[in-house]
Amino acid sequence: MNTTNRSQSLSITISDLAAMRTQAHEVVSQNRAAATAPSTMKVPPIFKLSQVAELCGIDRNKFEHRRRKGGLPDGVEYGHRRVFSLKESQEWVSEFRKDKLRRAYIEKKILPSAAVITVGNFKGGVGKSTTTATLAQGLSLRGHKVLVIDTDPQGSLTSLMGVAPETLEDEDTVLTVCAGDTTSLTEAIRPTYWSNIHLIGAAPRISGAQFHLPARAKKGDLRFWEVLSNGLDAEIRSLYDVVIIDTPPALDYLTINAFHAADILLVPLPPSAMDFVSSTQFWDLFIDLNEEFSEYGMVKEYSFVNVLLSRVDTNDTATALVRDWISAAYGRYVLPVEIPSSAAAKTAAAEFGTIYDTTVAQQSARTYRRAYEAYERLNAIIEGQCQRVWQVTVVKIGDSHE
Repeated sequence: MNTTNRSQSLSITISDLAAMRTQAHEVVSQNRAAATAPSTMKVPPIFKLSQVAELCGIDRNKFEHRRRKGGLPDGVEYGHRRVFSLKESQEWVSEFRKDKLRRAYIEKKILPSAAVITVGNFKGGVGKSTTTATLAQGLSLRGHKVLVIDTDPQGSLTSLMGVAPETLEDEDTVLTVCAGDTTSLTEAIRPTYWSNIHLIGAAPRISGAQFHLPARAKKGDLRFWEVLSNGLDAEIRSLYDVVIIDTPPALDYLTINAFHAADILLVPLPPSAMDFVSSTQFWDLFIDLNEEFSEYGMVKEYSFVNVLLSRVDTNDTATALVRDWISAAYGRYVLPVEIPSSAAAKTAAAEFGTIYDTTVAQQSARTYRRAYEAYERLNAIIEGQCQRVWQVTVVKIGDSHE
């Protein structure tokens, strides 16, 4: 046997891996282009008249009556039906739901701070990024202005928002506040293809935060867990109704910052035995961390903590059993809604999108509606929680300037 040849045949060099990486990037690029044809930019969906009426909470006849009065977008005729752009639909929704929006407080000379939601779980594959993106889209369709922040170096949320992570510079991410180059995240904010949703994106380079934050803390009096919260300064908190932070599947410095910034904590949890066991470890680490950090002044309270059953496969015989375990373990923290593992959601994900990016024409009507209604129930619950947060974080505008 030629041992030299054998050794060479089992040797994988960095150059080999670099070639594999290049090919992988090409495949991603090719599929991203196919998913967003005819251009490389994602485009928002259009809405039928009946869909906009449903979003407004009125029937079709009342919608038509109000449309004929004028003063709101008229849409366009398309294939013997009237359709509306995303932005036009949001204008209609804002008119009919104005008493449920944060701006209703502003008209009363009261300025609530944005509600901050952190979506977290130390395990990957539980649906954090999809939940974040879908929640942001659903809340924007209810008339809210949303900022999403990606703190996961993989940049999955960034991709879902139509931005290629590899195109981002440091100043487009949270890295600049972590490094101490700036104290505000304002300059990192960018618009997305989805109106009323802005993004602070992520790329692999934000892993540098794991070095910057402890190094800065060691040099001075930095409370490293407050860097992200402080970066959401008064300007940002007044401009947006809701801020939603997606986290990496690890307990690291960025995750700690994201948890500390939150008013509302949302933990997606698929009802599988392995995910359930992992979730108990998540809470062990989370609670131990907070108890340890309390000695340094990090005392955290949340307005709401939610466990969300995600990626629920009703055809899996073990689902019912594990669902019972989760209910017994987490009780009142479990939300009364389940996000199904559906063909509609999987198809949307394959096209770098969510259930709100797709349409019923692209799916089985029943499958699509099932997933859509589940997310709508989630959005209704979270919107209610945000409204509660606004009620306790208000500042009277007149007093604040006196």
